[in-house]
Amino acid sequence: MRLITWNIQWGRGCDRRVDLDRIARVLRETADADLLCLQEVAVNFPGLAGSRGEDQVALLSAAFPGYSAHFGVGSDLPDGRGGRSQFGNLILTRLPALQVWRHLLPWPADPAAPSMQRVCVEVVVQALRGPLRILTTHLEYYSAAQRAQQVAALRALHESACGHARRPRPDKEGGASDPTFAVLPRPASALLCGDFNYPPDAPEHAHLLAPLADGTPAWRDAWQIAHPGVAHAHTVGLHGADWPDHPFCCDYVCVSEDLCERVGALRVNQQTDASDHQPVMLELSD
Repeated sequence: MRLITWNIQWGRGCDRRVDLDRIARVLRETADADLLCLQEVAVNFPGLAGSRGEDQVALLSAAFPGYSAHFGVGSDLPDGRGGRSQFGNLILTRLPALQVWRHLLPWPADPAAPSMQRVCVEVVVQALRGPLRILTTHLEYYSAAQRAQQVAALRALHESACGHARRPRPDKEGGASDPTFAVLPRPASALLCGDFNYPPDAPEHAHLLAPLADGTPAWRDAWQIAHPGVAHAHTVGLHGADWPDHPFCCDYVCVSEDLCERVGALRVNQQTDASDHQPVMLELSD
């Protein structure tokens, strides 16, 4: 199973052109992936630099037939013309999607920093060895206080899901009397990926990976598993984009520790300049 996570900056490359066809081409060139986890996807947001207000969810869905699309909106704002402008994270999967959640992350007041509502999209997919939870998110950049609370929320989400896995609720009559109460798998095994907006030595990363209570499998950084003792490859600052002013890593794939032995290749496509971030690809053995 292959997964790509990528902050596509609404399709805007280091040449300042918005080109969703180029994004799709780079995704295909990076890997024949089963799961595409994309951050900074926009719908009807002409105010973004270079954008024409494209429905990027529709364009990316059309570019990957056979994949189902699951969009989580963080920013949902008036477009000034009676419609809505939306900005968030998208999961495209060609594995069957069993359940989908869109979790709004904490956004405490921090008047000293610009910020926006952040979201985590969670999809339970049916993989060959059984169901897996796939989560993708994009944490706050400017506010360390908000980012710290968002990391704590991701830990709590994982603990809650693992609690459901250990103690599933009763499935009355198979959900036949009220299908909204249907019980479907929500396993402990999970992958968490996205743009976390902090470097590998940040205290937030140590907190994310810290042990969890009640036997919940902790998060592990897949780069550290695939490349022990090797510094994280840079995922931003490589091709002269407007941001940042130096290269570093802020894009990660984490796995629940029960999946560590299944982590295979993990690589960063550092050649493309189709965004101000680089795509990160993980292989998980079936």
